[in-house]
Amino acid sequence: MIKAVIIEDEKRSRETLSGLLKLYCKNVNVVAEAEGMRSGIKMIKLHQPDLVFLDIQMPDGSGFNLLESFEKIEFDVVFTTAYDQFAIKAIKFSALDYLLKPIFPDDLVKAVKKAEDKKQSFDTRQNVDVLLENIKKPDDFPKIVLSTSDRINVVRIDHILRCESDNYYTMYFFMDGTKLLVSKTLKENEELLSEYNFIRPHKSHLVNAMYIKSFVKQDNGYIAMTDGSMVPVSRRKKEKMIEIINNL
Repeated sequence: MIKAVIIEDEKRSRETLSGLLKLYCKNVNVVAEAEGMRSGIKMIKLHQPDLVFLDIQMPDGSGFNLLESFEKIEFDVVFTTAYDQFAIKAIKFSALDYLLKPIFPDDLVKAVKKAEDKKQSFDTRQNVDVLLENIKKPDDFPKIVLSTSDRINVVRIDHILRCESDNYYTMYFFMDGTKLLVSKTLKENEELLSEYNFIRPHKSHLVNAMYIKSFVKQDNGYIAMTDGSMVPVSRRKKEKMIEIINNL
């Protein structure tokens, strides 16, 4: 059984979420509810939950402020929020989860299943630290959390050279020659990284334009990266890639 705490300033929202959990997530026991940051901290310390549903904006402080108050975080977090593009982007980069209001049952079930499946061998502190740092420094290259089978890795985006699809996984290649296999599709990576000068020349590849060395006019074309690797270019993207590289 998953012990959960709901922290949300609107009573109706708390009642709705609690009702949805009773109907669709029988393995979740809501042990407490709180209407703000300070009362939420008290409930977490008192009940030691496995999972916290956390509103972002509350009258006495944000959900981010709440997390910042804990030295060690031994519970999973699912943020509940109205659409907030900046906050959602920061949450995605930290590999934490979120639900958009109004909350739909299918999304709630998926979030709970993800929390249930997650191995509890990690402290969530690393994820939260990345989240808070990216929120405080939005103009810098943000950090991203990449979870592998045995650890949580925190990396700077500008240290990523390229990504390569491996079925439902993605292999990350870094400037120092290291690599990581992460359970994330290339499409998910493209959505996260495209605004940071990453381009997708091929269905199986995503490259950091900072590290493109040249375009090789052979077959459909190849992108030569600064580490010596060669990335294929699909026929339909050839002209677009040449245009992008000429403008670098």
